[in-house]
Amino acid sequence: MLTTDYVPGTPNWIDLGAPDVDAAAAFYSAVFGWSFQSAGPEAGGYGFFQLDGETVGAVGPCQEEGASPAWTAYFHTADADATAKSVERAGGKVRVAPMDVFTAGRLAQFTDPTGADFAVWQPGDVPGLEKVMEPNTLCWTELYTTDAPAAKDFYRSVFLWSYQDMPMGGDMVYSVVSAPRGGTPEDTGQGGIFQLPKENLAAGSTSEWHPYFGVTDCDVTFAAATANGATVLIPPSNAPGVGRIAMVTDPFGAPFALIKGDPSTT
Repeated sequence: MLTTDYVPGTPNWIDLGAPDVDAAAAFYSAVFGWSFQSAGPEAGGYGFFQLDGETVGAVGPCQEEGASPAWTAYFHTADADATAKSVERAGGKVRVAPMDVFTAGRLAQFTDPTGADFAVWQPGDVPGLEKVMEPNTLCWTELYTTDAPAAKDFYRSVFLWSYQDMPMGGDMVYSVVSAPRGGTPEDTGQGGIFQLPKENLAAGSTSEWHPYFGVTDCDVTFAAATANGATVLIPPSNAPGVGRIAMVTDPFGAPFALIKGDPSTT
């Protein structure tokens, strides 16, 4: 499970690149009850999503020419420069070289060998998100990938991740991700890696990370999202032993998922 006791390799930040920050803030406020707090005029439109006065994510204008709106998952690192070198050695690409964000911390952004974008955050004054694993906050990160074995090898090399493979029927396998922090995979799982099926690959699906937000009622939150302009990817459905899940894209095209956990597994 996620925690704000961050150690290297664990998710410690998420942010949304959006073409219209004000419209994005209005959408996520309607869906999750988040408020938006600007980081100031020097931040170029970047600001923070907050819930009950605590930061649960961030949003800013799309920075790269032609970039599609998307959520970016950041993972804790003690040394962004060293991680950048590890990414390159493992076959990934550096999209944004390590850089200081005022005194808040140091970030770098990458693309893994299968094409999925991700980032790292080296804490300074800002350790990371202030609230996770509560209703309307981040509770899981998940990689849909075109090549699961290559992705698992890459992230193991960069973050020392371990995996617990969970058969899903047929030849489908879901790999639960854990960063080294002690404990068992059952209580240190922080996300998953899923091989895109052949039919998705044939349709042109690409590798990407998705955030999952915990909710008290998947159907109600899904209805709020679609009523405010979200597009359905996966309607609410039961995942045995996991809970009730749904996936949408926001009005700008950024995918995210909802989950109401199965009480018997929590």
